[in-house]
Amino acid sequence: MPAGSRAFTPASRRLHAMLALLAGGALLVAAPALAAPTGAPAKSPAQPQANPDAMRIAAVVNGDVVTSADIEARTRLFAMSTGLPLSPDVLNRLKPQILRQLVDERLRIQEALKRKVVIQDQEIANALRDIEQRNNLPAGALRAKLTADGVSFRTLVDQVRAQLAWTQVLRQLMAERGAVTPAEVAERQRLLGQMVGQPQYRIGAIFIPIDDPANAADAQRFAETVIHELRSGAPFPIVAAQFSQTQNALEGGEMGWLPTNQLDASVAQLVTQMPVGAISNPVRVPGGVQIVQLRGKREVGREMGTIVSIRQAFLPFTSPLSDPTQPTDQQRQTLLRARELSGRISGCEALEQYAKANKLDSRPLDPGEIRLEAVNPPQFRTMLASLPIGKASEPVVSREGISVMMVCSREEKNTATASTEEVERMIISERVELLSRQMMRDLHRQANIDIRGNGV
Repeated sequence: MPAGSRAFTPASRRLHAMLALLAGGALLVAAPALAAPTGAPAKSPAQPQANPDAMRIAAVVNGDVVTSADIEARTRLFAMSTGLPLSPDVLNRLKPQILRQLVDERLRIQEALKRKVVIQDQEIANALRDIEQRNNLPAGALRAKLTADGVSFRTLVDQVRAQLAWTQVLRQLMAERGAVTPAEVAERQRLLGQMVGQPQYRIGAIFIPIDDPANAADAQRFAETVIHELRSGAPFPIVAAQFSQTQNALEGGEMGWLPTNQLDASVAQLVTQMPVGAISNPVRVPGGVQIVQLRGKREVGREMGTIVSIRQAFLPFTSPLSDPTQPTDQQRQTLLRARELSGRISGCEALEQYAKANKLDSRPLDPGEIRLEAVNPPQFRTMLASLPIGKASEPVVSREGISVMMVCSREEKNTATASTEEVERMIISERVELLSRQMMRDLHRQANIDIRGNGV
């Protein structure tokens, strides 16, 4: 289905961010949009006055400098992302932890450069569009909001670049250690099979590392500040993307469905008592502090749902559709072509053959099985529920092109039973997270980090 569709956007992704190479990425934001804004950004009325000490050096990380301006920009990015009015006192309480996050980012980028990892602008564009889609924002909304609030777009770009680069580093290391074996998957499935009827919890999490016991109090205060804003209405996925130091940060902190024996004991005890939708107090876990959001509860092996399999033919525009009332000739012709295809094609096999014959491969032809109940917005869910099997949909227009979709199957399944792919993904996710924390401990131990004064 079309990424960035104005009418319909699926609510979930098939794989975590650390598996983006396996899942493949879609063109979500035009690469030129990543250019740093020119001229002075517009200032909102609430924007603080310029700080004459903004270029003061706050820290030096193996020779790379973090300035007070960097900290200020990231702090204001957080203030903007919450959508809430944040007092200067609140923002000042965030700054010590933001400095530590920027130090970690420098270490990660340095390691990525050492391993010759290069992140392309298009990869960043994809990640930013994913964040917009998960929060029901139109394409380009993040950039527009940042500019309006006087925050350099480069601040967000740099953060996402560091996250993606670290993902690539971990992927290299995971490849060196070998793939998950069928025997490991079978053993995990056997253990899950023994848990039928036991509870599972769908969890979102923000992890705040504590690399030095001396920083524990700062991390605790930071977590409490973040929790207050979350409970006041700040979007959890955006805050997680901003501040969580785990590899699922770009996925909004999504950890998936987990039994209590796969959670830290403190978190496990907490989620059994939390109502769905609640935000926890700070929880001490190995290596840091965690903020937990309970997103759902179910019993292992006992959750029926409607699973649909679809196919899509995506007809791209040669330039983005910036104004639907003034399409280009190519965009008009593409719409006519899509309508003609929708009116005459029948059956998923025929749609597949058409897409392959016309090299319509800029979007996945088969996006995989989709759980109908989890699809948003409701209009798209209704279409998938009512579209007859093998009948083409009406053209679905997005900024980048037009999709014609078809439902190939629709059946009731026990969605609480993990598939082989899901179990493999679960094992990979656990390994990647453990590897990331080990690598960061090693990088801190080997680094020359000079915090100037109190850093902020």
